[in-house]
Amino acid sequence: MPALPTVAIIGAGSSGIAAAKALHERGIEVDCFEASDRVGGNWVFDNANGMSAAYRDLHINTSRDRMQYSDFPMGRELPDFPHHTQIAAYFDAYVDHFGFRDRIRFETVVRRAELRDNALWELTDQHDVTRAYDMLLVANGHHWDPRWPEPAFPGSDTFAGTQIHAHDYRDNSFLEGRDVVVLGMGNSAMDIAVESSQVARTTHLAARRGAWIIPKYLFGRPTDQIVTSHRTPVWLASFVFERVLRLHTGAPERFGLPKPDHALSATHPTISGRILDRIAHGAISPRANIARLGPDWVQFADGTRTHADVVIYCTGYRISFPFFDERFFSAPDNRVELFERIFDPRHPNLAFIALLQPLGATMPLAEAQGRLLADYLRGEYVLPTPEQMRAAIRRDGVATRKRYVASPRHTIQVDFDRYRHGLQRERRRGAQRARDAGFVLPVTARASDATVAA
Repeated sequence: MPALPTVAIIGAGSSGIAAAKALHERGIEVDCFEASDRVGGNWVFDNANGMSAAYRDLHINTSRDRMQYSDFPMGRELPDFPHHTQIAAYFDAYVDHFGFRDRIRFETVVRRAELRDNALWELTDQHDVTRAYDMLLVANGHHWDPRWPEPAFPGSDTFAGTQIHAHDYRDNSFLEGRDVVVLGMGNSAMDIAVESSQVARTTHLAARRGAWIIPKYLFGRPTDQIVTSHRTPVWLASFVFERVLRLHTGAPERFGLPKPDHALSATHPTISGRILDRIAHGAISPRANIARLGPDWVQFADGTRTHADVVIYCTGYRISFPFFDERFFSAPDNRVELFERIFDPRHPNLAFIALLQPLGATMPLAEAQGRLLADYLRGEYVLPTPEQMRAAIRRDGVATRKRYVASPRHTIQVDFDRYRHGLQRERRRGAQRARDAGFVLPVTARASDATVAA
């Protein structure tokens, strides 16, 4: 049997380590490059790589049982919604349990990743050391490059107070006694508004559009564990769940929030067990979208105005790959075209891990992607033709645009259960193609002798 391909992974967050583990246990030579001094990525508070958005009191908003890897369950002693320190410790334990920590190159920043004419990937780090590999897996995350409002609000350049993006929020200590405006209706906006309301003089939650607020518990169970079957039609699940929410908490507009102009299943869920309570007690004031800023005030789209010392923009992130030449691969308007959210049809030795936003946690999906890639690298899974992959990408794009609200937030949105089921089905199809092809390795392994120092 020929030597297996050598593989580089960029990123040792929750997705990168899932892929590294899948390849390591199948005997594939892999190097995982991590800019930080530890694994965990976004879940490491004040991560040394400077890219984590974790704040001091962050807890997960998908439940423990839906977030865990399938072969490494979280301890039953943990709460349903653990603290970020417990999640980071879980990732550390995962790496050590499966014994691949030595495959991670810590404090190594990939500055350039270039595909050469000989089909080898050359990765150059911050010390100008270049290493070559047969295959590149990208797991650099998509919650680290802040997306600010575009265009900027009128007057934002003359506002005398503090303006920050949610990515830079760490705790509420600097908000004490101040007038705060939080912009956004996603999970970060809800959490930060709640934390602000505990210490600020006033907290205003400005909404660009309506959102369905989903509590963490329904019927005594974590909400994300109630409807988890890919067999349930989307329209039926959405119809039933909307009515359950209205019975359980009431319509969002009852609390002064904008009325959602879309079905519950058409957006990424906003999950909060505390926001409606704080609004109901007057600790948070719902507002319309920001229209303009003055030296010490914010004016909203309905013409009202409030004094403001701090504005926090919870406006999402850009998908970016600083190690690629933009002409080679980029994500304009946060759009990427990948087969099964993994493969670029143009390059059979390039793949992406967890470049998706599920209605649920990414970790089990990254795990499933890693297993498919391990099959691929061993010749046990064969891709469709490039033409077939492009056709599948087009169909997926049409379905995504039909289901989800058109915004940069939903370009990589997937339904957790449907995506996982579809990936399992594609893995079986690819296994049949592999049998038909005679189990041929996808790329030639040559990188073991190709490492060079610049």
